[in-house]
Amino acid sequence: MDLIRIDDPGDPRVAAYLDIRERDLVGRHGRFVAEGKVVLDLLFSAGRFGAESVLVLENRLAGLDSTLRKAPADLPVYVATGEIIDRIAGFHMHRGILAIGSRGPVQSAEALLDSLPAGALIVVLVGIANHDNMGAIFRNAAAFGADAIFMDATCCDPLYRKAIRVSVGAALKVAFASFDDTAAFTALLDRLGFG
Repeated sequence: MDLIRIDDPGDPRVAAYLDIRERDLVGRHGRFVAEGKVVLDLLFSAGRFGAESVLVLENRLAGLDSTLRKAPADLPVYVATGEIIDRIAGFHMHRGILAIGSRGPVQSAEALLDSLPAGALIVVLVGIANHDNMGAIFRNAAAFGADAIFMDATCCDPLYRKAIRVSVGAALKVAFASFDDTAAFTALLDRLGFG
């Protein structure tokens, strides 16, 4: 584990964490923010997404030892005081645990369908625009053992920080993909025996 002390909120090494709420609105160009201990643990253990770095409140570091052992050995772990983290994030970060994740290549809905086992349990979403609802759906899908979630193009991003938090990390664990044409995708599911 590569522990790096951050004493300046303007340090370029933590630029990806600057003004989190504002960046949530404009997009992160292939990145996302994971927040909290449980979510960080799932980011490392699920293995679906990579992590670029972690930013931790200094007094939370000791409680993250077992979680950080799951991370790649060369992953930068930035450690700072509460005041510095709040200035970096642009608001009070009471959880004090953040990570920047990498989305990686986008998988098509058809490719994800092809990878599923026979009798797979899937969830299909159309028009889910609220991040709290998206997170709750992922959390429940994980609880019921869903193999995948498919979303139409009007659905909000399941890797939006709030959606990940509400999902308690399930958005990092349950496979998902998007489709453009609801009628065509529904017809495809019918042909494949989903009902």
